[in-house]
Formats: sequence, C-alpha cells, structure tokens
Amino acid sequence: MRDFWIIFKQSFWTKAKTKSFVITTLIVIAGIFLMSNISSIISKIEEAGIFGDDVNKNEVMVIDESDRLLEPLQNQLSLSDSEIVLVASSESVKELEQSIKDEEITSFLQLSLDESNTIQAVYTSENANAIEQPMNIQEALQSVQTNIKAESLELTGEEVGQLFTPIQFQQDAVVASSKSEEELSQARGLVYVLIFVIYFAVFYYSNMIAMEVATEKSSRVMEIIISSVSPVKHMFAKIAGVGTLGLLQIALFGLVGFAALKTSSSDLTSGVFTFFGFSNVRISTMIFAVVFFLLGYFLYATLAALLGSLVSRTEDVQQLLLPMTFLIIIASFIAFSGIGNPEAGYVQVASYIPFFTPLVMFLRVGMLDLPIWEPILGIAIMLVSIFILGWFGSRVYRGGVLMYGASQSLKDIKKAIQLGKS
Repeated sequence: MRDFWIIFKQSFWTKAKTKSFVITTLIVIAGIFLMSNISSIISKIEEAGIFGDDVNKNEVMVIDESDRLLEPLQNQLSLSDSEIVLVASSESVKELEQSIKDEEITSFLQLSLDESNTIQAVYTSENANAIEQPMNIQEALQSVQTNIKAESLELTGEEVGQLFTPIQFQQDAVVASSKSEEELSQARGLVYVLIFVIYFAVFYYSNMIAMEVATEKSSRVMEIIISSVSPVKHMFAKIAGVGTLGLLQIALFGLVGFAALKTSSSDLTSGVFTFFGFSNVRISTMIFAVVFFLLGYFLYATLAALLGSLVSRTEDVQQLLLPMTFLIIIASFIAFSGIGNPEAGYVQVASYIPFFTPLVMFLRVGMLDLPIWEPILGIAIMLVSIFILGWFGSRVYRGGVLMYGASQSLKDIKKAIQLGKS
C-alpha cells in the first residue's frame, strides 16, 4: 500500500506543479471573473471613451415627417426603461448619412404616416450589425401604432387591453416520471451545464493519464518503476492521483464561479442561478452528478491508461485514443439531443450502456422523476464495467508498459496480454 501512495502523490504533484496546468487554471479563473463582469466592463469602457470618439451611441437623430410620432415614441421608450434618446433633426437624409460616415452620429430614424395611419419607419446606421437598438425602437413603434389605431377606432384603453389579454395555457403530463414545464425549465439549464462539466472532465483528465503513461515510457522511467512496483498498482495509483487533482481543480472552478457571480456588479448575474436552475437544485441531483462524474472518470481513465500503455511515443497517443474520443462524443450527442426529449426510447437504452451512462443517465435523473432503481441499476452496471475493464486493463497494462517501438493499432492489445503473461 505504501508503494501505491508514493505513486499517487508523485502523479498528483508532478502534474499539479507543471507550468501548463498552473497557467491553464489561472486563465480559466481569470476568464470566469471576466465573463461574470463583462457587461459592467463594457459599460465602463464605453463611458471612458477608450475606443475612440465621444459619440453617444444611445442618441438617435429623428426626421419626423408626420410631426406626431416623436413624442409618443420617446414616451414609449421611457416606459420600457430604454436608454435610447431621440433627438429631432432638421437635416436632410443625405446630410445625416454623411454625419454617420464622419462618425458624428451613429444612427438616425425616418418616421412618417401613410394614408391609412400606418407608421413607416426607416432606421439607418453605419452597418447592419446593430440589432438591439433597432429592435427596441421597432417594439416601441408597434405600441405607438396600436394606440393610433385604437384612437381611430375610438377604443378606450380598457378595450385595447382586452384585445391583448393573454390566454391561460397549462401543460400537464400523465406519465409519472414527467416533471411540470416549470420544473423542466429549471432543470434543463442545470443538466446542460453539468453534462458539459462531466464531458470536459472525463475527456481532459483521461487524456492526461494516457499522456503521463506514454511520457514515462518514452523516457524509459517506466522500466525503473515496474522493477519495484507492480504494473497494476502503478496504473490505479496514477488514475487515482490524476483524478484527485481533477476533482480539486473542478471544485476550485466551481467555487470561483460561485464567488464571481455573487460578487459581480452586473445586473445579469442576479438571474443566472434561477435561469440555470441552481436556485432550486435538489441535493439528490448534485449527489448523482458527483457519483456519475466519478464513475465516468474511472471508466474512461482505466481505458485511457490501457491505451496509453501501448504507445512509447507521446505523438501516437491521440491517434490511439480516437476510439475512446468517439465514445465520449457520441455520449455527449445523445445527452444533449435528449435534453429536449429525455423520455425518447434511444435515450433510455443508451442510459444503460456503460460508456454512455455517466452523461445519459444523469440527463434522465436531472430531467425526470425516475424510480430510484433506474439510476441505481445504471450505477451497478458501471461498477461492474469498471471492475471488468480494470481486470482486463491490468493484464494489458502489465505487458503494454514493456512494449516499445511504433504502436498505432488496437491489435497491440493481444501482444501486450501475451507479453504480460510471460
């Protein structure tokens, strides 16, 4: 057992102290804080005028040919808490277009009424990439148009309100495992985020193990190690060491993300937890997320260590890991496609296939009220699969770590098993 912990600590600290790992961790942490404060950063940059002129982008010049639309439009924008400011202009269209080219203004609006009192509006800006501002103006103009038509039909405000009264629509389900639409909306974002975390972690850390094994083989360090430690103990110590490091890194990212959102000055972050379902997340969902993450990691990590032991050059690792990569990608496709329909037949079947279970079964657990035996059965299948793969992997690993030369085919597994027996 002492040998196991020595290799465990060596795998953990060797990877934790590498420049690439430290730099990647710091970049991700910085990125989390940046993204959580991006809106306030952009607004401060715009206020400071760092990127050039002092033109107010919220100011829109208006040519009101009807002399009736400017004031009600501004009032409507104010009611919707829009920051757009309309300024009446006596200049011609060509003069305003030139002002845009000279970067004196950012946009202008032409307004008129036709014979049927229908608003005709033309919004002009430097390019067609502007979306938010013209959309807000269009929505406000639609409300102004409604008021104009109501006046022409001599409708009262109460009668106009009755015309736009929304219907009462409720969606129910007879299947016991189905959740309400509100519960699905809350769970969907959470499941989406956690599936991505599980996918990324399993893919990234499994590749890390394969690269570690291949690196030791290429430097001939492996020959020294296995002379005093059994290959099987070496394989599982590496899997446990890198896995522990991965768990700590993900936990760090989670804590940093939580702190960044809580301390952010952005108005957008107040609804993030509600939008992604974190405000009402059930403890059982988080427990299953951790369980399926751990099981998925050990399953794929064992496979990665097995494949990594077959190569003696780090350049060959990615090619030999392609089958495993395809399995993870297929599992993620099934999981993400099943978010819209978690009760689909192919999703149910895939949730019991060991290499798909971590993502797909967790999807079903998060989106449906499953009987407890279903996730327990999925966990049991994965435990048995990990045991079988570990037993088989240890036999391959025992001989694979002694193989050198070009190795880019899965056919080398048979050769590794034979070498391990001898």
